[in-house]
Amino acid sequence: MNNVVKYIIRAVKYFFYFSFLLVVFMSILVIAHVVDGNIETMFRGGYNSLIQIAIMFACVSAVYPVFGFVKKSAIIPGEYNEIRDSLIAAMEDRGYALESEDGENLTFRNHSLINRISRMFEDRITFTRELGGYCIEGLRKDTIRIIYALENRFRNGENE
Repeated sequence: MNNVVKYIIRAVKYFFYFSFLLVVFMSILVIAHVVDGNIETMFRGGYNSLIQIAIMFACVSAVYPVFGFVKKSAIIPGEYNEIRDSLIAAMEDRGYALESEDGENLTFRNHSLINRISRMFEDRITFTRELGGYCIEGLRKDTIRIIYALENRFRNGENE
């Protein structure tokens, strides 16, 4: 149930995010006198085009969280008390601060307010302890980069 609610919230956020970007871009075009400020002349179908655009944004927003967020395993060998400090240092090097620690599970948030806003405050990276490492959950592009960096760091023995 919790995942469904999280999914719906993300989809609604993306709908408003895409709508906001459209308004910003169209405002810039109006201010630059590239297009007229009248909706009827701005879009070929006038106000009907706005409904079509909203439907398109709703469809993309409904599907995007499936592809935009991921859970992946990272192979990070070692006991928790041996790797904890190095793990936190590695995340701080990538711009993340420890938000919470629940046993061997960790949650990180991005330091940069600009990055957090650009990600619509969906910047949380969650580490859930599993056999052989961690299951890491978050935005796909951030999660993949973090997993690659952590596995590389711990594979090369830099965790000591």
